[in-house]
Amino acid sequence: MIVATWEPHEKTVLETIRDCGLELQVIFNKGAVMVLPAGINKATGLRAALAELNLSPHNAVGVGDAENDHAFLSICECAVAVANALPAVKEKADIVTFADHGTGVTELIDEILADDLTSRESGSLARHDITLGKNAEGKRIALSPFRASTLVVGSSGGGKSTVVAGLVERLRAANYNFCIVDPEGDYDSVESAVVLGNPEHAPTIDECLQLLGKPDQNAVINLLGVKLDDRPWFFLSLFARIRELRARTGRPHWLILDEAHHAIPANWRPTDQNLPEHLDGIVMVSVSPKLLAPSVLRALDSIIVLGDRPREMLREFTDGNRMPPVEGVPEAMEAGTALLWNKAAEGPPAVVRIEPSRTERRRHLRKYAEGELPEDRSFYFRGPEAKLNLRAHNLIQFMDLGDGVDDDTWLFHLRQGQVSQWLRRGIKDETLATQAAAIERNQQLDASTSRKKMRELIEATYTLPAGNH
Repeated sequence: MIVATWEPHEKTVLETIRDCGLELQVIFNKGAVMVLPAGINKATGLRAALAELNLSPHNAVGVGDAENDHAFLSICECAVAVANALPAVKEKADIVTFADHGTGVTELIDEILADDLTSRESGSLARHDITLGKNAEGKRIALSPFRASTLVVGSSGGGKSTVVAGLVERLRAANYNFCIVDPEGDYDSVESAVVLGNPEHAPTIDECLQLLGKPDQNAVINLLGVKLDDRPWFFLSLFARIRELRARTGRPHWLILDEAHHAIPANWRPTDQNLPEHLDGIVMVSVSPKLLAPSVLRALDSIIVLGDRPREMLREFTDGNRMPPVEGVPEAMEAGTALLWNKAAEGPPAVVRIEPSRTERRRHLRKYAEGELPEDRSFYFRGPEAKLNLRAHNLIQFMDLGDGVDDDTWLFHLRQGQVSQWLRRGIKDETLATQAAAIERNQQLDASTSRKKMRELIEATYTLPAGNH
């Protein structure tokens, strides 16, 4: 309950709380002095109400006018002050209405009904944008958390996973709700996310929706257990249910579809009837735009290009959208940079230096050092006459098998450049692949020395314990 009085009796109230040894707090409200249990305010009340409604604070708009409104306005995605609000409340608000009291609330409701506050996204609500990186002038480049509609493309090892991991890391830090559809098991160790599915068990749509129905729960949907030909049907069924969930709750705030060509390949036409004309709150990742269904390309707003073929990638995207090619595209990209281009943009794409991910490298190291890669991304020691078929499904096993095979087999794969190719395409580590290629090119190294140098390189890169594993 609330015990209330008025100023100037706050001194008497505080003295009484002290003398009685009570764990109570005092909150002011336009001359009112209210006594509440410790830790209880309008923010805790709002959180309880949102939990009961199965909604997220990111989908809440708060309106206030006095001191005791600061707490709950601070947790709302959009904080609004009516015209008669105290100056301190107006100062912290995203929107200040022209009208006062209830008329100001009516003004706000009319704006929400008109465009869901879309016109505010590039203004005060841009404070919620998710950082992608910085341009050449050091200006922050970010994606809208409300209407991200982006394709991330680039060759293997070009940095796609780093971009996505960084975005996920920042979404998690801001408490946005996300769902990652993962065809290759690359996101099994994402923090604060529950993984559904594995190579032996395909997730069901009902399992996915039960998990996504919780406002504070992030999800990774692992499709390794779903047959390749069945993945498009599975994704479209899941996507239809996610759209229904979003219509009711606004969640998941972001849907991330990795290796999107598995789910919506270019030659799979049912997507034309099952996808909306525009996709919001989605990030798709693929090797190339041309691998995706044309209807998908037309439904996306922007593209992030990494790797060594930016002109080709952008041309595929504009061709898929029946648009003229983009001018001013560089021939190649530096490591750690990307191109960002939006359909509505005039002029060349922006060059962005990608914000590093604190967790991606750690996740990458753990997965590729000790995890289990799928068969098509494993390394196979077969030898010059293909008499062997020894599969290495991670780096530790690669080094152990490499130590055990005969010298001819080891040198055969080394001279063919197959080790660096695997590190680039299977392990997706461009830097390690480049360093391994230097060992491969050194014809003076015998089998024993080259093995030793390759092991030392991998152990130093992935901070593995030396010796037996």
